[in-house]
Amino acid sequence: MVNTMSDRRNFLKNLGGSVVLLGAGSLKSLAAQEQHEKHILAWQKKYAASDTIRIAGIGMGIMGFSDVSSALKVPGVELVACCDLYDGRLQRAKEVFGDHIFTTRKYEEILERKDIDAVIVATSDNWHSRISIDALKKGKAVYSEKPMVHQLGQGWDVVNAWKDSKKAMQVGSQGISGLNFAKAKELYLAGEIGQINSVEAVNNRHSALGAWQYTIPLDSSPQTVDWERYQQYAKNKTAYDEKKFFRWRNYRECGTGVAGDLFVHLLTGLHFITGSKGPSKIYSLGGLTYWKDGRDVPDVMTSILEYPDCKEHPAFQVTLRVNFVSGEGDTGYTRITGSEGSIDLGWDGLKVTHDKMPKAPGIGGWDSFNTFPKSMQDKLMAEYNRKYSEADKKVPETKPIIYKAPEDFDEHVHHFMNFFEGVRSGTPTIEDPVFGFRAAAPCLACNESYFQNKVMHWDAEKMKEV
Repeated sequence: MVNTMSDRRNFLKNLGGSVVLLGAGSLKSLAAQEQHEKHILAWQKKYAASDTIRIAGIGMGIMGFSDVSSALKVPGVELVACCDLYDGRLQRAKEVFGDHIFTTRKYEEILERKDIDAVIVATSDNWHSRISIDALKKGKAVYSEKPMVHQLGQGWDVVNAWKDSKKAMQVGSQGISGLNFAKAKELYLAGEIGQINSVEAVNNRHSALGAWQYTIPLDSSPQTVDWERYQQYAKNKTAYDEKKFFRWRNYRECGTGVAGDLFVHLLTGLHFITGSKGPSKIYSLGGLTYWKDGRDVPDVMTSILEYPDCKEHPAFQVTLRVNFVSGEGDTGYTRITGSEGSIDLGWDGLKVTHDKMPKAPGIGGWDSFNTFPKSMQDKLMAEYNRKYSEADKKVPETKPIIYKAPEDFDEHVHHFMNFFEGVRSGTPTIEDPVFGFRAAAPCLACNESYFQNKVMHWDAEKMKEV
């Protein structure tokens, strides 16, 4: 059994060291600490065999294996089956998870099984909504990789299927289950940066694998890959193309480009921190600058999103940027800027810096004041000194806040913990389909803006294109 008081002391000891500096009055509660303690307690919980959640993985590529592995770290979870359209991945699933698991190319066979409670949908983007809806209709809880949908018009179908099913559903932008996001939300709501006005979010890559040039197996062929099923619902069916199967993120018909793969993480985190429902206006620019390998999605893309004034927040502007040929190396951060400071958020920590203006406006220095006659300068200075005290003229002193999440915390596992808690008890998940669609839709609109070369208008409240 974990000694929570001891853990709390150790955690606070870490907070008091080099990893965290707290500004006066900056925290209303230690939300991140509480989440960490909850994570540890959940890790230690024991479940009876009758309370075991039995899962299946549908799509056993990079994220499929990662998701299943993370899910199995949660107590009381058992893997029953795996589905993939490449035989080699089914063989690998048995090697990794045990020869006893059921494997198939047909996900419908998994949905018909009574011994499966929940499925992980980690296929190419174009299959996310279809499999999720089918699974919900069969009474399965669903963990769907992001983006939740491939097309804007598919969002409400998933939301309605989820509501009708009354089953738990979690979208897989696992970053928002991280302690750094809990801390960022806490600091933002405490008013640490004043009134938000702009956000800059970057997720650059500088490697072949970072640019989705994934390895293709030597036995790739129509015999080892169910190509016909893969393109079952494609508008324009083609002969077998191993690149479109194993490197599907490079193609619009299968994936959603940098926006659906990377922008969606950035907006998911932003919406979680600010409580926003989404932007009202979206515009994108970009191009294929380096990876001229047959792909039809850009490798450099910048999008500007306008978030309107609403009950959740004041108006602010967001700039999203991805560069797959980043000579500065892999860089990723989200900077939320307000009237009194900014939050710089990375994957495992954050830093808050402040720059608060004094109550008194400036006078002199780089100013028109020095261009006026001496008599006018004297009058202005006298008026200035009469109106403002010495305290009003001083720049308020502030201290930076630096937070680094504990190394033993795994946000991917915690995201699954939250999902499985919802499966067992019906409690809300942190990233349900409504939240998931509100994060995905603006990213899909970024793509539409790029390809149609126009400004996209979005109703975030009603979740529909205007």
